[in-house]
Amino acid sequence: MCCCLTVILYVSFDPLGFRHAMTMAFAIEEINKHSSLLPNVTLGYSLYDNCATLGIGVSAALSLASGQEEQGVLQLNCSGAPPVLGIVGDSFSTFSIATSTVLGLFKLPIVSYFATCSCLSDRRRFPSFFRTIPSDAFQVRAIIQILKYFGWTWTGLLVSDDDYGLYAARTFQSDLSQSSVACLAYLEILPWGNNPNEYKRIVDVMTQSSARVVILFAPQTHIVQLMEEVVKKNLRGLQWIASEAWTLAAVLQTPHLMPYLGGSLGIAIRRGEIPGLKDFILQIRPDLHPNTYGNSVVRQVWEYTFHCKFAPLPPGFLEAGGALCTGQEELESMKIEFLDVSNLRPEYNIYKAVYALAHALHDLLQCKLGRGPFEGHSCATLEKLEPWQLIYYLEKVNFTTAFGDQVSFDANGDALPIYDIMNWLWLPDGRIKVESVGVVRKSTSESEELILNQEKIFWNFESKQPPRSVCSESCIPGTRMARKKGQPVCCFDCIPCSEGNISNRTDSTECTSCPEDFWSNRQRDHCVPKETEFLSYHDPLGMCLTFASFLGTLICAIVLGIFIYYRSTPMVRANNSELSFLILLSLKLCFLCSLLFIGQPRLWTCKLRHAAFGISFVLCVSCILVKTMVVLAVFKASKPGGGASLKWFGAVQQRETVLALTCIQAAICTSWIVSASPSPHKNTHYHNDRIVYECVVGSTIGFAVLLGYIGLLAVLSFLLAFLARNLPDNFNEAKLITFSMLIFCAVWVAFVPAYVNSPGKYADAVEVFAILASSFGLLVSLFGPKCYIILLRPERNTKKAIMNRDTTH
Repeated sequence: MCCCLTVILYVSFDPLGFRHAMTMAFAIEEINKHSSLLPNVTLGYSLYDNCATLGIGVSAALSLASGQEEQGVLQLNCSGAPPVLGIVGDSFSTFSIATSTVLGLFKLPIVSYFATCSCLSDRRRFPSFFRTIPSDAFQVRAIIQILKYFGWTWTGLLVSDDDYGLYAARTFQSDLSQSSVACLAYLEILPWGNNPNEYKRIVDVMTQSSARVVILFAPQTHIVQLMEEVVKKNLRGLQWIASEAWTLAAVLQTPHLMPYLGGSLGIAIRRGEIPGLKDFILQIRPDLHPNTYGNSVVRQVWEYTFHCKFAPLPPGFLEAGGALCTGQEELESMKIEFLDVSNLRPEYNIYKAVYALAHALHDLLQCKLGRGPFEGHSCATLEKLEPWQLIYYLEKVNFTTAFGDQVSFDANGDALPIYDIMNWLWLPDGRIKVESVGVVRKSTSESEELILNQEKIFWNFESKQPPRSVCSESCIPGTRMARKKGQPVCCFDCIPCSEGNISNRTDSTECTSCPEDFWSNRQRDHCVPKETEFLSYHDPLGMCLTFASFLGTLICAIVLGIFIYYRSTPMVRANNSELSFLILLSLKLCFLCSLLFIGQPRLWTCKLRHAAFGISFVLCVSCILVKTMVVLAVFKASKPGGGASLKWFGAVQQRETVLALTCIQAAICTSWIVSASPSPHKNTHYHNDRIVYECVVGSTIGFAVLLGYIGLLAVLSFLLAFLARNLPDNFNEAKLITFSMLIFCAVWVAFVPAYVNSPGKYADAVEVFAILASSFGLLVSLFGPKCYIILLRPERNTKKAIMNRDTTH
């Protein structure tokens, strides 16, 4: 069975265009020789030159779609009128948009090898468009990956004034705003035609900008005019990023421009290998194949290569030194550009496009009757094949080239995207080389995967390192970015995090709060445990109070030892020795209970500290109260008829009274602890950066009742002692009690406001100070004069001296 698939390729006559055409012809011939791909089916083709003119290209597409195209010369004889099943082309995005709009009406598939405009991915506008080159949308994302890799956040963008450039600019703006990877310092549109004033203005913008990286999305014709102005301004020190349209442009790779363009990074079409292509081109001879590949094209290539003319010759041509082409010239001996097949890029896309159409047609012909994808499970037939049926299979094409690249199309007709990353090297010997330094492809996770060999990259700077191109320097950890009003997001100030907040990474947009028990360090980049604060044995204040507590305890023990040693002396016996011993013991407990307020608060110390303090002081004050009452009773008994009062103040009654008064305080403490127990608490209100360990009283009423009861006994003792202050001198202990109670009350009256207004550990220090001050006051006032007499005035420690003090005076 012999049939033809007509494929169109738009070319203009130039060496590279001819190589493109030969690549398509080679691919079709290779497929026709293939034993398993399209067996018994012969593909044919026609070549069309669009002359770089939109009207000619659209006209040719319309004639093809309508079946009015000129009959092409087939390489092999085929019977019947071969239908046009697919078109390979066009190379320009603008031309492809117009052509695809026409062909889409006829549902004729077109596979482009060079049109990259992202607009062509719109399936509603271009339902029959496919391409083997990635769209500009992916090219934009690939460039963004490069910007991200090198940390270039401040860039300029230059685009051409056509669909290729304008759509790229739109995609750049959209993707950059979504990714926040970089910002555009400026966006300028390069004009068509000769407009030196506009190019001068654009170069001035580039000169004044702080952006050191410039992305250039334009055909090489624009770049030539731009670089003329760059050279005039001597604008150096820029890192250029090239789109695939000019990455490999030989016209720009000159010693004149390398001081400016050297080190450029560019996106290039994936390089591939096509074995046998060079041999295929070399076998083309105008004398051997007069009707093959369009004889006029072959003759023009021959004349271009060997600088000769075929007959008929123009008048005077030979006389002017011209040569006659014989067709026998050796093409292989010539170093011509279209014979260099070492760096096939657009050609590789052409090769894949032809094979994609062939595989789609092959799959179509493999359809089993009754299992087809069309209405009624029907299959397409070669005799009645409609182009839209081929589109169905083209969408499902999936094959691997001999070079190892997978070819398939997504829902938008785009091929699996992959690009090479190229670098312009300016070698020490003056040679210029464009070398691959990496690859960017779409990974399985739908994100872009960038692989760069940074050691191979040539940087055209004195430092031989990548340049810095940022609007604002990175914010170090401990600071956050604050955007500058009216400027892009890449322009910002670095604001230090407030206390208690941190940022632990570079360019943080916000500071995070530390957990409750943590606080920011000085650099504000880490949370550290908060310092704990309590009245410790190790700080100077705690050490002083501890020393005072042990000193008071020691003095009490010494005084108690003195009283025990001199217990038989009149001074000890005359002052109710039993109550004195009990007062000394209670004062000792008062001194020791102050230690419960020092150290980290724990549950047992919080519960015990106030109970021990309250009971110890009530025991002491109740003994003093009973002693005062005994003094008054003894004085009253010394008067006529007053002896009966002493029976109420015997030793048993004294003990019972002290026990009863102390038990009342014990009941208050028990009720307080049971109902609302004091407990340790981490207080963070006093200081943000520290945790204050304290004991909360639990019940303020319980604490007030405890203090109030002590105060009631103290005031009662003071009043009774004050009434007995003028008793005869042999009963002068009332004066000592009066003075001691005055000190005690003064200390505790001053304690209340000081305690309320002291935060944290200072509240505990105030309470310990009050306990120690009142204890020392009682100890010194009550027992100081007595110890003085016992130890230093033993002559006054006699019964006679005590009983007759008035007489001796």
